[in-house]
Amino acid sequence: MNILIVAASPDNRAESLRSLADSADFVIAADGGAAVALAHGVRPDVVVGDMDSLSGEDADALRRDGVELLAFPPRKDETDLELALLEAVRRGANDITIVGALGGRLDHTLGNLYLLTMPELRGRAACLVDGQVEAFIVWDEAELRGLPGDTVSLIPLSHEVAGIETDGLEYPLRGESLFMGPGRGISNTLLRDMARVSVGSGMLLAVVTHQEAYRVR
Repeated sequence: MNILIVAASPDNRAESLRSLADSADFVIAADGGAAVALAHGVRPDVVVGDMDSLSGEDADALRRDGVELLAFPPRKDETDLELALLEAVRRGANDITIVGALGGRLDHTLGNLYLLTMPELRGRAACLVDGQVEAFIVWDEAELRGLPGDTVSLIPLSHEVAGIETDGLEYPLRGESLFMGPGRGISNTLLRDMARVSVGSGMLLAVVTHQEAYRVR
């Protein structure tokens, strides 16, 4: 099941958002992401969050349209996007695309990137998308898809990511380690439309900057 999650960043692009929604089986909005979705002509199936960023007028309109609103108390441990991800998992998503989660406040951006490391997402394809950029965790191995010349950065989210093997990148890694801090994994390049990366241990974030807007592949 392919689920699209819409968060509340104002930098969403209408055309790409509608295209991703058309390719999804189900759309979840994280609180204020519902207003973003509606502004771009996308109707969410479910809205999840504490509803502090959703106007009463929008909430009433969504209910009248048959959209399910799952409201949580404002004083909670999880962010609205985290709740949306857990709802996607509960509904059986094996492919999750998140838009509107990058940009804006730095703490939100970093927190949203780290949400990709949630244990519940292991074994599922989950990525954050913003225009030409997609970011995802390489749990064991992953394919990097795009066009030759697209930029690939491999960023450790643990002290050491060991046993990294790559195929199809300009600067290969052959069972080597990347360490949190140094920028050795930044700005590699795709040599063909699909490359591969695998890790032996550790948490590795892959960021692909495409030459054109991200699309479902």
